[in-house]
Amino acid sequence: MILEAVRLAGRNMLAPETRAAFWRILGLTLLLLVGGWVLIREIFVAYVAPWIQTFLPTMPDWVVWIGSLAGIIASLGLAAAFVLLIAPVTAIIAGLFLDGVAEVIESRDYPADAPGQALPVGRAAIYTVKFLGVVIAGNLLALFLLLVPGVNLIAFFLVNGYLFGREFFEFAALRFRSEEEVRRMRSKHGTTIFLGGLVIAVVLAIPIVNLLTPIFGASMMVHLHKMISRKDPEFAA
Repeated sequence: MILEAVRLAGRNMLAPETRAAFWRILGLTLLLLVGGWVLIREIFVAYVAPWIQTFLPTMPDWVVWIGSLAGIIASLGLAAAFVLLIAPVTAIIAGLFLDGVAEVIESRDYPADAPGQALPVGRAAIYTVKFLGVVIAGNLLALFLLLVPGVNLIAFFLVNGYLFGREFFEFAALRFRSEEEVRRMRSKHGTTIFLGGLVIAVVLAIPIVNLLTPIFGASMMVHLHKMISRKDPEFAA
């Protein structure tokens, strides 16, 4: 079931409608990241650099050297921070387009089924904020666990597999079901959903490719939700 959902999601990534959503997400993500970088740089040049230049002539050479080294380390840290921001920034922007991706998949691959309903604007906003929180928390926890000997990558995939499996499945299922029914569905088919989340976590772990995470995760869970609905009479449409 998981492999079939992955195969179908991969096929959906090549669809013209899905590609259009991906380029919009990618463009807005890069725009926000570059804009944030430029803003921070301008603030540094305008306010921090002049202050440093005022004190440099009176400082010993070793202090200047340490300050230069600290500046290099800070620049590398800022670059790393922006890399880590790719996932949450993409999550924010993707929240604007995922319903459109789901509609394309449902209409093309499941034309005989009743179409799903997008969440009302208020609930969608709450869900997007919640999803963003999960993305940030998951990545911060995963980053911390990568530094713990004996845990490392295993914990990274377990944590993100659970979080992303849950969130993306809820996104797909809430288009058709109540929150209570979705919770029961997750409880009964938790292992399958977790395995799907592990696949999403693998995509998340690959630099650059992780920009595909929201669209791939949403596409895969749309298919997985449909498969579970057909297989389990309790949740048959």
